Amino acid sequence: MAVVVESADTLIPAACLFRSFSDPNRLVIVQHLLLGEHRVIDLTEHLGLAQSTVSAHLACMRDCGLVSVRVKGRASHYSLVAPELTRQLLTSAEGLLAATGDAVALCPTSGVDQ
Repeated sequence: MAVVVESADTLIPAACLFRSFSDPNRLVIVQHLLLGEHRVIDLTEHLGLAQSTVSAHLACMRDCGLVSVRVKGRASHYSLVAPELTRQLLTSAEGLLAATGDAVALCPTSGVDQ
C-alpha cells in the first residue's frame, strides 16, 4: 500500500484536532465524557477545577465539533459527538506512547517543562 504524503495546508484540520486534545485538563474531561453525559457542575466536582475553566474547555471542544450540548431546563448536558472514535484515538495514542516511552514527554520542542 502506497503512503500518500499530504501538503501542510491539507493537514491543518488534523493539526487542529490534535491541538484540541493537547491540554491535560481537556483529556480528563474527555475521559469523563467517555463514561457518559455530564453537566459542568459534575465535571467541576470530579476534577476540582473552577467552573469557568471547565466551561472554557468544553466551549473549545464544542467549537471543534468534538462535544455536543443538550439543554434540559437550566442545565447543559455535555457529551462526545463520536465517543467510540474518540476512544479508539486515545487507545491508539496510549499504544504509541507505550512504544516511545518517555521520549514524547521529554521532547525539548513539545514535551513537558522540566
